[in-house]
Amino acid sequence: MGALIVVIIGLIGVLLGYIIGKSSSTSYLEKELDKFRQKAAHLQTELNAIHAKSESGSHILGFSSGPAVHANFNPDLASSVIGKKVTENDLTVIEGINPKVDQLLTTSGILSWKALSETSVDRCNEILSKAGERFTKYNPSTWPRQARLAYEGKWRDLKAWQDSLVGGVE
Repeated sequence: MGALIVVIIGLIGVLLGYIIGKSSSTSYLEKELDKFRQKAAHLQTELNAIHAKSESGSHILGFSSGPAVHANFNPDLASSVIGKKVTENDLTVIEGINPKVDQLLTTSGILSWKALSETSVDRCNEILSKAGERFTKYNPSTWPRQARLAYEGKWRDLKAWQDSLVGGVE
């Protein structure tokens, strides 16, 4: 009989310990959730401010809200020289930039040949490395100069140079 009382008291202790532990871990999780909610609200406020600046035509992070349009862009000339259909500010025209890298640059605010031509190689490398290991294989050392030629409409010079590049690298 004495052993049964000890077992019952032990089970009650275990049950109380479980209940107390469960309630304290729940309050910890609630506190963490509150922290994340506050951070999300702060980020939403920052995002709203950025959208407001964008809609007012202000420059954000040194880039305009839309791609630069070049008044003298000739798609027929560009397409005939490059050998594929060229649309204005298509970053995949740059040797070494594929659609995934184009999307990555666009997401980073580089929306045009002009913007890419004004972006440092270090900044391009930073964007690539922040995107993950699979993007570190790209070498953007010639991208800004290629973009400058595209922006200026120097398609023959661009094509001649690209023919000498291997994967966009000299």
